[in-house]
Amino acid sequence: MKKQALLNTYVNNLTMQEAVRELMDRLRERRVSYVVPVNVDVLVKMETDSYLKEIAGRADLTLVDGTPLLWIAGLSGKPVKQRISGSDLAPALMEEAAKHGYSVYILGGMGDVPEKAAAMVKKTWKGIRIAGFCAPPSGFERDEGELERINERIRAAEPDILLACFGCPKQEKWVYENYRRTSAIVTICAGATVDFLAGTARRAPRWVSRMGFEWFYRFLQEPRRLFRRYFVDDLKIVPMIWKYGAGPKAGKKGGGGICRGR
Repeated sequence: MKKQALLNTYVNNLTMQEAVRELMDRLRERRVSYVVPVNVDVLVKMETDSYLKEIAGRADLTLVDGTPLLWIAGLSGKPVKQRISGSDLAPALMEEAAKHGYSVYILGGMGDVPEKAAAMVKKTWKGIRIAGFCAPPSGFERDEGELERINERIRAAEPDILLACFGCPKQEKWVYENYRRTSAIVTICAGATVDFLAGTARRAPRWVSRMGFEWFYRFLQEPRRLFRRYFVDDLKIVPMIWKYGAGPKAGKKGGGGICRGR
């Protein structure tokens, strides 16, 4: 699908409805695909991580996650239709997938969190099938034997949808290197979705998200863990706006990565 420039990457300019429709088409046609939502944190990391930048650029869908990025896109003269986070996309896709009896595998979270998330999915979307769930051990991504064991479990389950919930950049790199090895059709980098589904973390109210302060709501829940991310690292987005241009010529000055998906 066509993509448009947004600072140091390219994104698909879609509504939630359009994104879900595209993914349902891919499920029906059995087109193996992966999805990367990008927010301020991801774009900042991409400035010093060329591999992450390549992964986001090559994604079949690269979606804008975060109201600040909507504002930046508007300033650049190339507005984006809608904010689509992994935590919003996953439920929207499962609601539609349930009508067709598709299956989902939940990978990520600690302890019994993915099991609780799977139970909530089964309760909420009656038609969807739970292919399986797994809380991978710490450091699994560096253990070839553990990686293969996880991939084998997922292959045996044959899920239609795989939610990979590790956080950036671990999940993006794992997805890129393994999405064709798992037998899943659509793989989504879904971040904290597993915790939201399990009820171990709370989403911000809709009005808070619309105002662009969901990040602050999350910070208040985990201030020690998130202080550096939101008040140190993510502020690097400001010089990036100047570097890539947030005016009518941003499309010429900005960008990097791959300008279209498969």
